[in-house]
Parts: sequence; structure tokens; C-alpha cells
Amino acid sequence: MGGVPSTPSFNGGARPQDTAEYLIEAFIGEKSFPLASDYWQKLLELPLHLHWSSNRVQQACLLFAQNNCYTRHLAKILIHLSWCLQECVSTSDVSSSAYVKALNAVYISSVFLKHLIENAKTDNFEDLYMSLNESEEIPSNVSKVQGIEHLVVHSVLNFLGRVDVSSDTYLLHHELLNFMLVALSTQLLSGPSLGADDIHPFFDAAMAQPTSLVNLVIRKLLLNYVAQLRFPLKASSYYIFSEGYQPGVLQRVGSVAANLVLLPLNFFVSSSNEASKSPLADSSLNILLILVHYRKCLGVDRLKDKIDYSSPDSLPKEEPFFENPYCKALENARDIEFDRVDVEGNAPSGLVVRLPFASLFDTLGMCLADETSVLLLYSLVQGNSDFLEYVLVRTDLDTLLMPLLETLYNAPRRTSNQIYMVLIILLILSQDSSFNASIHKLVLPFVPWYQERVLHQTSLGSLMVIILTRTVKYNLSKLRDVYLHTNCLATLANMAPHVHRLSGYASQQLVSLFDMLARKYNKLAEIKNDKMHVPNGESKEGDSLQEDMAAELHIYTDFLRIVLEILNAILTYALPRNPEVVYAIMHRQEVFQPFKSHPRFNELLDNIFMVLDFFNSRMDAQKMDGEWSVEKVLQVIVVNCRSWRGDGIKMFTQLRFTYEQESHPEEFFIPYVWQLILSRSGLSCSPSSINLFSVDVPLDDSVEEAEKPQKDEINGNGQEIEAPV
Repeated sequence: MGGVPSTPSFNGGARPQDTAEYLIEAFIGEKSFPLASDYWQKLLELPLHLHWSSNRVQQACLLFAQNNCYTRHLAKILIHLSWCLQECVSTSDVSSSAYVKALNAVYISSVFLKHLIENAKTDNFEDLYMSLNESEEIPSNVSKVQGIEHLVVHSVLNFLGRVDVSSDTYLLHHELLNFMLVALSTQLLSGPSLGADDIHPFFDAAMAQPTSLVNLVIRKLLLNYVAQLRFPLKASSYYIFSEGYQPGVLQRVGSVAANLVLLPLNFFVSSSNEASKSPLADSSLNILLILVHYRKCLGVDRLKDKIDYSSPDSLPKEEPFFENPYCKALENARDIEFDRVDVEGNAPSGLVVRLPFASLFDTLGMCLADETSVLLLYSLVQGNSDFLEYVLVRTDLDTLLMPLLETLYNAPRRTSNQIYMVLIILLILSQDSSFNASIHKLVLPFVPWYQERVLHQTSLGSLMVIILTRTVKYNLSKLRDVYLHTNCLATLANMAPHVHRLSGYASQQLVSLFDMLARKYNKLAEIKNDKMHVPNGESKEGDSLQEDMAAELHIYTDFLRIVLEILNAILTYALPRNPEVVYAIMHRQEVFQPFKSHPRFNELLDNIFMVLDFFNSRMDAQKMDGEWSVEKVLQVIVVNCRSWRGDGIKMFTQLRFTYEQESHPEEFFIPYVWQLILSRSGLSCSPSSINLFSVDVPLDDSVEEAEKPQKDEINGNGQEIEAPV
């Protein structure tokens, strides 16, 4: 038992050179087979029906890593994979041997590539040995400059982009996506901010592909997501599996020993609920998100020591990043049903991705319970103005908004990052006045998932107000997240001038939100005043506590002001259409009284008390027999809303909050994307190998505190709300 791994022991006796046992042993062994050797044909054409224990597979990976430096078998099998894929693209015969060989090649290469990446000892991944020995002739179609990684990535992406998915090609499509996931996992070993000198061979190869191919890939990945195709239960697809659907050696390598990609077998032998999923759609979305959110600095930050900081003209406006072609393709995607023409009558120049926006919209509506779909929707509405415009003109906005609002409703069971993404999406949508108007015209018969009370015939706009105020209240008592408060209130502020017939329950929730914030504010103010009377010199801790208390009090002052501005906007621009808001303010008018003389609130409260005086006087003028009922009060309010002219009301500039990505979104998105993938795809990695994010806490929450900014001030008109990105 030495320190050097030995060749895995086989069944003993003579080993015919055409058995899977021998061929796999030869692949991991010391002997180097030339690229032109018939060994590769035997290896890739033979069905692999072996059953190895996890220890045996791990031993095989270790032995391969030891020998690959001089056999270069990883590079050679990747070249053969490329050739097989090129043949698959050029032939229409899906039963050809090229498909069999491509499947075997992608299985084998994924297994051992994963092990090499996870155990890489250098930052430039020289351990992969992605080149042939000097003694071996380099094939004519392998560029000496670009390398084998460029050849294989081009071949994989070319197949994914050009070959249609069918029951016969589904398995190869899915396994090629799994291969890309493994190849791109080098990102897990480094931080999210990459400089010009950082090397990720497969990423660099993917980013160097021609625009035409990038567009094909983005289109096909999104079409795979839209189609949501299930795994085809055709025996012809499973020639690589053992009889009875028992996993062969490569399945065993993938799912047990090396913690690799879980193969499609898991989807059709698991529960019926699991079987209903589309592994191809999930894998396509994973690769799409990884490619789109990749970002790399061109290296100007390394020259900062040469910049004269005393001269403003010499300061860089922003660190230059290379233009991610996949991100650009997604941003420039157009609806296949409508070619947008600019104001001068010109059609879009150059090649663009054509997508069925209607189908994409509907699929997103069905899948938004999944966090990766929420991230895709964010990427589309934030980056693609055409898709955002398409969403805004849809008359069935509930298709997207209902699952998003349900996510907020179930916030305790969701990750904080998912809640952030949902809130940012709502904020982006609320920047459009037509959206804010249309959501109040769409009436929901009922809301099945809302448990606190029965909501019948509630407008979508009223439901948004209910859920956003509920989210703030929950956060006040549980999460204490300033960023979450800010986004909720910003969206409500954008909606306020366009509110139409807000429901009684939604109106009550708005006033109740002010009351809850006011009580929190008063409590903090009382504690601060008590601390100010502590004798001097008690402790430095006391001074620090007072500073923290003052900062928190300032935050709640800003929050209270925003809520007052929301109420003001409704009363100023939409009072006749919102009698329930007037009723809610009259019903709880005592909560506003303590702040009437507050210097930060008095001008806003002047308007509210002017409204109260108007309607209170109308109430007093009514002669009523018996006690006032809710119906009678509302009737008086409705009648007098018609005569309301707003004379004397002070007009404030409408609040308008906009969302803008920060200059380094990769610091949030790259770790977030990989956390989602590791928790969903079946790909796992040794915690000690991951440097992209901390794995000392559960994967879904590990970015929570480290990556989100803390907004401690809200300045009002025209403020830009920045996400944790």
C-alpha cells in the first residue's frame, strides 16, 4: 500500500483487448495511445456496461490524473469528441455510429475532466494538459494558437446550436450541456472578479466564438427552456445503459464516486413528481445563466498606480470590461412575431436572436416558482428593452405577477436573494406608468394562496400593495433588511400616482404600515433620548450605541417620509378614484397626529389633514339617525369625492425610483448563479475546492450578507435604487 495509486484490479485472467474493462484500464493507464490509433474507435464504439464500486472509480480518477501529464488522453478524447460532433452536425442520420461515439466520449471526458478541475494545483489549469506531446502530429483542424479547448467548445456549441432536439438526440444534447457545466466549473475555484490575466480555458474559448454561433446557442438554449421537453422513454436512447436500467461504469462514476453530474437515469427512475421535470430545460437554463453573467475586467485597474489622482481628467470613468457576446445576444433578442423598426424606419442591423416572446412569457409564468427562472426573468427585463416592452403591453400581466407575488408571500420559505430578484423585477416594471395603470384594471376572481383573508374580485394592483406592505411588515419584525424595505417602498411610490379604486383591505394595509413604522420610530426615539441622559464617560460602547441608534432612527425617518409621500401622491393625483384610501386615513387619523409638527413630515401631513378636514366637515354636516356604519361612511365619502377639487393642496414632485445595476454586478451574480446550480443540477464540488463563495453556511444563503449593500438614506425624487448587484 504505497502512496501512488495502482491500476484498479479487474476480474483476473486474460483480458481481451476489445472489452470495456480493458479499454477503460488502458485509458487511465501509463501507455499513451496515438490520436490515430484504432484504440479510440474501440473505446468510443463499445457499449459500456460495467459496474464499479465508488472506491474503484476514485482510484481510477487518481491514476488518470497521474498519467495524463504524458499520455495526454484527456486532450485526445476531447479531439475525438469534437470530430464525432462535427460528423453528427454534417449527417442527418441520428443512428450513425458518430452519435454512439460522441455519447461515450462526452461521458468519459466529463468524468475525468471534473476530477482534474476539482483538484487543479495551478490557477491557469495547466494540470489539464490540453495539448498533444511534441512528438505527436497536431491535426490540421486544431489551431496551435487557440488550442484544443477552443476546438471542443466550438464543436459542442455548434452541435447544441444547429442540431434540433428529438427523441434520438435528446440524450446527447443533455450530456453535452452537462459537459459544459463541468468545463465551466473552473470558475468555482476563483473569485468572481476576474482580471485580464486570469485564465479559464473553456470560458475563454466560449467567449471567443463567432457572433453567429453565439446567437444560435442563446436561441437554442432559450427554445429548450420554452419547450420544457421531458426525457423520452425510448429504448433506443439507452443503449449505453445496462439491462434493467442499472447504471454502467460511467453512471457510477458520475453519480457516486466523483460527485459528478447526475445523469438522466435519475429522472426516469425517481418519483413521478421528479419525472415530470425537464432535465434538458433545466440544464439549458443553467448554461445560459453562467454564460450570460460571465464578466472579466480588461486590466486597467492594474495601471491605477500610474494615474495622477490630483487631475480629475486622468481618472478612469469606469473599469473597462470586455463585451460578453452571450449577454449582448440576450439583450438584443427580438420577438419572432414582430421586427422592431426604429423611429427612422430602419430595421435592426446585424444578426440578432429571434425568439417567440409569447411562448417565453408563458413558460416563465409557469416556472417562476423556481429561482433560476426568476433570475432569467430579471436578466431579460433588466437587459432586453424589447422583451420589457413586450411584457408591459401584455393584458394578462397576472401570468408573471401572480407567481412573483406568491414568492413574496412565502418569503420565510424563500432565499433572501430570490426575494431581492423578485423585488427588483417589480421595481423595474413599476417604472412604467402604463404598467401602473393597467394592473388596477385587471381584476382577480380570487387569490387561492392568500390565507389571512378571502380576497374576491381584487385588482392586481391592490394585491401588489397588499403583498408589498406585508413584506415590509414581516421584514420589520424578522429580517430587519434595509435594502428590502427600500425596494418595497420604491415600488409602492412608483405605483401611487396611478392607483385606481384601491381596495379597502389594501388601503388599510398602507395606513397600517405607517402606524407600524411610526411605533418603531417612536420606540427608537425614546431609547435614544434615554441614552442621551447617561452620565458622560460611562463607556465607549455607549457612544457607539448612540451612533447606531441615531443612524437607525434616521433610516426610519426616511421610511416614514416615503410612506407619507405615497399617501400624498394618491390623495393629490387620484383621490376621486380612491374612496377606500380616504376612509382608511379617516378611520386611523389619530396615528398621524403625533407627527403633525415634526419638521421632516409637517408639509406632507398638511395635505393629509386638509383632506381629513374636508371629509370630516362633510360627515359632521350629515344628519344621521342611529350610529354610523362602514357602508354609510363610505357612501358619504364617495358622494363628496365627486365634489373634491383639491383647492389648497400643495403639489409635490412625483416620486420616481429607478433601478440601475452597479458597476460590478459579477460580484453578486456569478456566486449566486453557481449556488443555484450546485443546489439543483446534481453537480457538486468538494467544499475545500470552492473559492467563489463561502460554503460554511447553506449554499442558498451564502451570499446574503456579504454581497448586498446597506442603504442607509433615501433622498427622495429621482433616486436610483441599487440592487445587491
